[in-house]
Amino acid sequence: MIPGTITTRITYHDLRAMPDDGKQYEVIDGELYVKPSPITKHQIAVVNLSYAFQQYVRTHRGARSFVAPFDVVLADDVMVQPDVFVILSERESIIGPTHVEGPPHIVVEVLSESSRRKDEIIKRQIYDRFGVDEYWVVDPEIDLVKIYRRSGKSFVRVAEISTEAGGVITTPLLPAFELPIEDVFAV
Repeated sequence: MIPGTITTRITYHDLRAMPDDGKQYEVIDGELYVKPSPITKHQIAVVNLSYAFQQYVRTHRGARSFVAPFDVVLADDVMVQPDVFVILSERESIIGPTHVEGPPHIVVEVLSESSRRKDEIIKRQIYDRFGVDEYWVVDPEIDLVKIYRRSGKSFVRVAEISTEAGGVITTPLLPAFELPIEDVFAV
């Protein structure tokens, strides 16, 4: 830190008090991030994943799925807006009328050029630190999904599924959930 520099840490409360300027923001360890508008391939993956989760939830019950923008508050100075996330009924009490307060079970972030470093490193560490059970990193540039799953106290990468190699995305958190990798990126 440069001597004489004043650093202001932003809290979720500070963010909520700011006037709405139409932009989406996240607060990570007190630092304010602006979320740029997503590109087409990003939106296609988000819509496809959201649809798959919603179909599962309607058929099997026991979970709820959400898409951004919806605030997930993990601490006073940590608020994120995952692209897609799932909360099982056992943790449904964290869902409030304006935001979620606590870690979802499954969080999905779809990469874009401007968010790659934040999603793959910073947010993965945040989700790991706050107890998310699974973190999916979706890369629409190379049609790839990386899945990190909690093993003990930290994440372990358990799968890397690409359209090139083929495969089906599953998770023990949603029994009978099967999503062919091609469906994630289908137009």
